[in-house]
Amino acid sequence: MNESKDKALERHIGAKGLAINSINLTIGAGIFVYPALVAIILGPAGFMAYLACGVLIGLVMLCFAEMGSRVTASGGAYAYIESSFGPLAGFLTNTLLWFGWAVLADAALLNLMTDMMSLWFPIFSLLWVKGIFFLLVMGLFTYVNIRGVQSGARMVVVMTFIKLTPLFLLIIIGIFNLEPENLAIEALPSINSIGAASLILFFAFMGTESALSNSGEIKNPAKSIPRGIFMGIGGVLVIYLLIQLVATGVMGDELALSTKAPLAETAIRLVGPIGGTILIATAVISIFSTVGGDVLASSRLPFAAAENNLLPKIIAKIHPKYKSPYIAILLFSGSIFIMAISGGFKTLALLASFSALLVYLGVVLSVIKHRFMKHSSHENFFKIPGGLTVPLLAIGVILWLLSFMPLKEVIALSIFFALITMFYFLFKYKRKKKNT
Repeated sequence: MNESKDKALERHIGAKGLAINSINLTIGAGIFVYPALVAIILGPAGFMAYLACGVLIGLVMLCFAEMGSRVTASGGAYAYIESSFGPLAGFLTNTLLWFGWAVLADAALLNLMTDMMSLWFPIFSLLWVKGIFFLLVMGLFTYVNIRGVQSGARMVVVMTFIKLTPLFLLIIIGIFNLEPENLAIEALPSINSIGAASLILFFAFMGTESALSNSGEIKNPAKSIPRGIFMGIGGVLVIYLLIQLVATGVMGDELALSTKAPLAETAIRLVGPIGGTILIATAVISIFSTVGGDVLASSRLPFAAAENNLLPKIIAKIHPKYKSPYIAILLFSGSIFIMAISGGFKTLALLASFSALLVYLGVVLSVIKHRFMKHSSHENFFKIPGGLTVPLLAIGVILWLLSFMPLKEVIALSIFFALITMFYFLFKYKRKKKNT
């Protein structure tokens, strides 16, 4: 990996900052809907799916933690896979991450945010109003992040606090208003039921890995990365479990019927209509915070690709004053804006999730590949205990999840792979011709 430009980046992010950004990037708008979706399948035994997902994502994140301490260049999963399988694999991974996953997911979230806001202000249902709103939001995120990673990280901390406070209040108030009979489990759910619920929930746990895109700006990565990642996973799991407990304990069987806004319904039960308003507002803030955190993290992906000659070099330029990859930030934010105003890409959202699972698989395979590569004896990095047990288990879990993908989406992603592979070779040929 070429880390020359990473040396110019300032390393300000520690384990605590990484954990906070991991929690922020993981806890998004989904948590305001998932309690009902889980209740439909498992009822009061919904917590089992959360525990299962915690174990599953833990396996994958162990692989991310090891690779994050071995390969400290900016780019996260892209950097790990590129170091193991070469530039083509790295380019495909980079594109899948920053465009196939992050850009489309953030654009979808922005549309969801305006949909929620239209419940209060119908004018937000108008396309031109959405366009102006998207431009203002992405303009703010772009400005803040170009001013430097410290500025962006501070904003993430503030927005995460704002987002989580109402959820914590819901948990605290709800704990004292639980109905024990609502939590009674009459029969243990089947493995298939737990698996079906876990498949839905797995995507609610995705996002932690995005924080590692700032690896080139993390201080003492060998220690900060594994600590930060698992502090983040642990925090997310505890928050999710408590929210499910409160929603189930307060709503009972009616939780499964409140599929549009189960937490808002729970808050209304606890404190009246004002509670529902606060929870909807929190969902809007949650989306705002998630997209803002993603601009901080995922904008480093095209930067890393350009630094390694996979994209035009101009994208790797660093701001002379703020020491931030400002061209990459502009490219990433601009792409989100364009996709957000286009709207209506429900199928692309599913493809984005598929893309992320393929990237997970690539990272796990990278761990196995690096285990057989020679490293200097003085290198200090985190190593997963238990040999290849964890990576092999992670591969099994990922393949199991991928087996549920519809054939139509598999074909669509294959076409996407073919197109970006063609771009890679054309760009490589053009660059080689220019240098001769």
